[in-house]
Amino acid sequence: MSLGTPPTVGSPVVAAADLLIAAGVALLAGVINSIAGGGSLILFPTLVALGLPTVAANVTNSLAQWPGYLGAVLGFRAEYAGQRPRLVRLSAAAVAGGAVGSVLLLTTPSEAFDSVVPVLVLLAGLLVAAQPLITKRLRRRDGGAVRDPIWLYVAVFLATVYGGYFGGALGVILVGVLGLGLGRLKLANAIKSLLALVTASVTVVVFGVFGPVSWAYVAVCAPASLLGGYLGAKVAGRIPSTPLRVLIAVFAVSVSIYLFLRG
Repeated sequence: MSLGTPPTVGSPVVAAADLLIAAGVALLAGVINSIAGGGSLILFPTLVALGLPTVAANVTNSLAQWPGYLGAVLGFRAEYAGQRPRLVRLSAAAVAGGAVGSVLLLTTPSEAFDSVVPVLVLLAGLLVAAQPLITKRLRRRDGGAVRDPIWLYVAVFLATVYGGYFGGALGVILVGVLGLGLGRLKLANAIKSLLALVTASVTVVVFGVFGPVSWAYVAVCAPASLLGGYLGAKVAGRIPSTPLRVLIAVFAVSVSIYLFLRG
């Protein structure tokens, strides 16, 4: 696949039933992202099952999930007070990483993505399952502010390269990296949302211009994802996240096996 010629995946007519299914899953994905994280791990395989090639499904999923990240950032506005220099530096690393990852996806053979995506889905699912352990470990470190180590920016760059290339469970990776680097879990969680939005914004630009996007699916999934994120934030405190996280992890392992056998 080349960046030189915009694709035409978005042009074929999509059945109304498929659009309805995708919108419903996107709504659920938005809710899951607000409660436990990992919503993209159900929307991506759904798009594949509806007939999109894996790269096109990944690209379409990235664009459809963008509104949910914006909602999360708006919810964390108070946490960003006094953090502007740090946010600018970390966002610059995320822009670079997201650009590299998204360009890698579009310039490497689709067969390479088909080969690696089952592993990425499996790792993402395991990360979602391990999130409580990561959070518990980081809470022990939750303390005063320290000067940002250089390795933190390198780690954010590498994490957002992954985010630009695939993105499943990117938030979990960023929380771990930022928590270790900043020593403040609450701040790490807020900055994670901003960096996820920055990375997603880069992929929206790159994929929107050059990627094999199914715009019909984006048109129904993006608003559904936004609504799901809003509803999820409202009920997050009432729904136990542990059973949901286990279901996501089991689902991710099943999807990984399916994609491996499919390949």
